[in-house]
Amino acid sequence: MVVSVVLVSIVVLGLGYIFYGKFLANKFDINNSNVTPACRINDGIDYVPAKPQLLLGQHFSAIAAAGPIVGPILAGLLFGWLPALLWILIGSIFIGGVHDFSSLVASIKHKASSIGEIVKEHMSRKAHILFLIFVWISLVYVIVAFTDITAQTFKTVANDVAFGPGVAASSILYIIVAIIMGILLYKFKSNLGITTAIFLPVVLFIIWLGPHLPQSILGSLGNVTTKQWDIFLLIYCFVASIVPMWILLQPRGYLGGWLLYLTIAVCLIGALFGGFRIQYPAFNVEGLKSIVNGTPLFPILFITIACGACSGFHGIVSSGTTSKQIAKESDTKIVGYGAMLLEGLVAVLALATLMMLPKGNEILKSDPNLIYARGIAGYLGLVGVGFTIAFPFALLAFSTFVYDTLDVCTRLARYIFQEIFGVSSRIGGIIATLVTLIVPLAFLMTTQEKGYLVAWPIFGTSNQLLASLILMTISVWLVKKGKNAIFTIIPMIFMMIMTFWSLILKISSFASALPLRMMGQTVKPEVIVSGISSIVLFILSIWLLFEAISVLVLKKGR
Repeated sequence: MVVSVVLVSIVVLGLGYIFYGKFLANKFDINNSNVTPACRINDGIDYVPAKPQLLLGQHFSAIAAAGPIVGPILAGLLFGWLPALLWILIGSIFIGGVHDFSSLVASIKHKASSIGEIVKEHMSRKAHILFLIFVWISLVYVIVAFTDITAQTFKTVANDVAFGPGVAASSILYIIVAIIMGILLYKFKSNLGITTAIFLPVVLFIIWLGPHLPQSILGSLGNVTTKQWDIFLLIYCFVASIVPMWILLQPRGYLGGWLLYLTIAVCLIGALFGGFRIQYPAFNVEGLKSIVNGTPLFPILFITIACGACSGFHGIVSSGTTSKQIAKESDTKIVGYGAMLLEGLVAVLALATLMMLPKGNEILKSDPNLIYARGIAGYLGLVGVGFTIAFPFALLAFSTFVYDTLDVCTRLARYIFQEIFGVSSRIGGIIATLVTLIVPLAFLMTTQEKGYLVAWPIFGTSNQLLASLILMTISVWLVKKGKNAIFTIIPMIFMMIMTFWSLILKISSFASALPLRMMGQTVKPEVIVSGISSIVLFILSIWLLFEAISVLVLKKGR
C-alpha cells in the first residue's frame, strides 16, 4: 500500500532531522549571541532579517520547485519506484541536507558571502573565477529547464479540455496579489498573521477564478504559443531580479510556501487515507537493463533526481539570498536542514502519484507534471472536489513552485555575473540580468517543443556536480579551521564520482556522434548541446578540484 511507504518515509526523515540535524548543528558552533549579517547590515533591499516561519516558506518554495516532482517521477518511470525512494531518503538526510545546512552556515559565518566568495577566501582568486563561471552556467540551465516546463504547463490539455489558459491567468493574478501583500507588509507594517489570514483565501479564490474568467480572456491566453510564454516568463524573471526583495520575492515566496504546504497536506491525506495500492513495479526491469542516453542506472538515477535528494542550486540559494535574511543562527537548522528534508517528503509524495498507476496506463505517457497533477486531482476527488477544480489547482501549485525558483535563480545569476565582472551599480545589475537571460532566450527560441527535456539531463548533471564542488569548498574551510570534515568529504566524493561518470558518458556519446555529423548525418541537438556543455563543465570541475587539493597540500606542508 502507498500509505506504508509514505509513513516509513516520514518516520525516517523525522529521525534524520532530530538526530543527524542535531549532530550537524553541534559541528558548526551555532550561537545566537553572534549578530547575523541580516541584522548587522539590514539595508532594506538584499539584507532583510525575516521571521523563521516567513523565511522557511520563502526558502522552501525557492528550492522545492519542479525538481522534486519531475525528477522522482522520471526516475521512477525509468527504473522503478524503489531505487528512486532509497536515493531520496538517503540522499536528503546524509548528502542534500548536509550540503544545504553547511552552505547556509558557512555563508553566515562569512558575512553572508556567496559560496564563490568563500572559495576566493579559502582557495584562490583563480578558483573563485572558475567557480563563479561554473555556477553561472548551472543557473542558466535551471532557468532554461524551469521556464520551459512552466510554459508547457500553460498549454496543458486534459480530457479534451484546455486547462492551461486558466492556470496561466491564475498565475498572473497570483503575482499581482503577492506584490500587494509585500507593500502592505513592508510599507504599511501590517501584521503578518492577519495579512496571511486575508491573502491565503484570496490565493484559493484565484485558483478557482482563473478557469472561470470570461472566455474572451481565456481564449486570448490560449492563443499564446509556448515560445511566447517562454518570452513572457523570462520578462518576469528580469523584473523579479531587479526589484527589492520585499516587494515580490519574500511575499510571493511566503504565499508559495503556504500553497506548497497545502499541496503537501493534500498529498499526505490522499496517500495516507485514500487506500491506494502500489501498482507500478518497484523495479522496472526493462529500465534497469536499458541504456538511457548512453547511461545505466548508475549514475543516471543520481543526476535525474537532484532536488529532493541533493541539489547544488540549494547551496547557491542558501548563500545567495537566504543567508542575508537569517535573523538568528539557530534558525539555520530549520531553514537549511529542515527545508531539505521537507523537500525530500515532497519528492516521496510526487513518487507516490506514480506508484499508484499500473504499468501500461495511458497517463504514464504524459509529462511528469501532468502525472503529478492527476495524482493530486485523484486525492481531492476523495473529498468530493471535481476534476475541473482539482486539476487546475494542482497545475497552478506546480507552476507556482517553478515561479519561486525562477526569480530566485535569476537574481542569483545576476549576483554571480556582477561578482565576476566587479559591477555593483544599479545599471550593472540590469545589464547582468539581461546578459543572463539572453542565453536561455536563445536556447528556447532555437530548440524544438519541450526544450526542458533537452536541458534536463545536463541540468541534473551540472546541478549535482555543483553540489559536490560546494561540499568541497565547505570541506576546505573546515579543514583549514582544524575541524574534522569527514561528514562533508564523504558526500562530496560520492557526488563527484556520480557526476564525473555521467559527464564522461555524455562526452563519449558526443565524440561518437561527431563522425556522423561530419558525414552529413543527422545528430540529435541534445547530444551536441549536452556534449559541449559536459566538456566545459568537466574541465572547470577538474581544475577546481586540483585547486582545492593544492590548497590542502600547501596547508599540510606548512
